[in-house]
Amino acid sequence: MIITRQKPIDDILKCLDGIEKVFIVGCTQCATICKTGGEEEVKSMRQVLEGKGKKVTAAEVWDTPCNLLEVKKRFRDGKDAISGSGAVLVMSCGDGAHTVCAGTGMNVVPANDTLFLGQSERAGRFNEVCALCGDCTLFMTGGYCPNALCPKGLQNGPCGGAKDGKCEVNPEIDCGWLLIYNRLKDAGKLDNMKKIMPPKDHSRSIRPRRIIVDAVRKR
Repeated sequence: MIITRQKPIDDILKCLDGIEKVFIVGCTQCATICKTGGEEEVKSMRQVLEGKGKKVTAAEVWDTPCNLLEVKKRFRDGKDAISGSGAVLVMSCGDGAHTVCAGTGMNVVPANDTLFLGQSERAGRFNEVCALCGDCTLFMTGGYCPNALCPKGLQNGPCGGAKDGKCEVNPEIDCGWLLIYNRLKDAGKLDNMKKIMPPKDHSRSIRPRRIIVDAVRKR
């Protein structure tokens, strides 16, 4: 899940300065769960903007604004309202904001800051558990990602600076490698700690990345 946080309304209004008509787009998926772009948040944003003298041409929640084909279809169906706006305020992640821009050609204003790829613990609580490195080694670390859980991104064990099980970089969090150790111990796989992992292949995470999946892959 992509975790987002809504920008302060004053920052959003600064981005909309001089723009009279605004089309608002929310997201039925991640932003809805994060409460940054669902039906309730889009309705509330509309009320705020109208209260500030903006004309909201429409306020919709799309499924999903990060899907280019979906965006193009929505643009065809609501071209008059969208094209007649000075900007599209996108209440989703940065991917959604980019895709709305690419699919409509409109001036896009992001309402949210995109934070990380995270695990939904429960309503309103999210944990960063994946660093999107493109070189996953969870099979060696008991399902815990050292890149995400260790601020130093250490690949072969802890740094030695942890105190009382807490990270020396951020004492508010558990040492990622202690979590890995305990998980491997419980699974009877502590021998994995003795295996030296090669340096992370950072070429796999050079941006921007693009993947093309063949409809039928012949082997």
